[in-house]
Amino acid sequence: MLEEPLDKAVVYLDAEKFHSTWLGNKAIYRTRMAMRDGGHLIILAPGVCRFGEDDAIDLLIRKFGYRTTPETMENLKNSFELKENLSAAAHLIHGSSEGRFRITYCPGGLSKEEVEGVGYDFSDLEAMRARYDPEVLRDGWNLVEGERVFFVSNPAIGLWANRARFEARDDAPVER
Repeated sequence: MLEEPLDKAVVYLDAEKFHSTWLGNKAIYRTRMAMRDGGHLIILAPGVCRFGEDDAIDLLIRKFGYRTTPETMENLKNSFELKENLSAAAHLIHGSSEGRFRITYCPGGLSKEEVEGVGYDFSDLEAMRARYDPEVLRDGWNLVEGERVFFVSNPAIGLWANRARFEARDDAPVER
């Protein structure tokens, strides 16, 4: 549990374990509750070379992309192929920031056009790895060239959230 939301988070996906966004998007859904609205999530993904774990899912992700929940639900209403694969629809929703924060993928095996085609920002892996070196950064807060960055070396081993997301707001109904 974090006391403050993350303005910038960098998540590293081990090339031996993460070959697709289907698995790699743990970087998104395990940090989303910690991200500040308007924040930036950077995913260093040297082994990611496809979207789905199989060809059918890969095609659906390429076709529909990681959009907001309302957009994905609209696609679900209008697409027989998405209706026939509800796990893909759920995955597309889990891989979205819902427009709250920016997601930049830095994959080792997907092009800029492919990454942007599914709704993410793209950056060159080597350039970003040089700036945010996973061999140098330590889990948690780091200072990189004067910039405060939160680093996660393996999104599979945790769940990060900002404490304020769990506290009652004045304008929110409280269930008793």
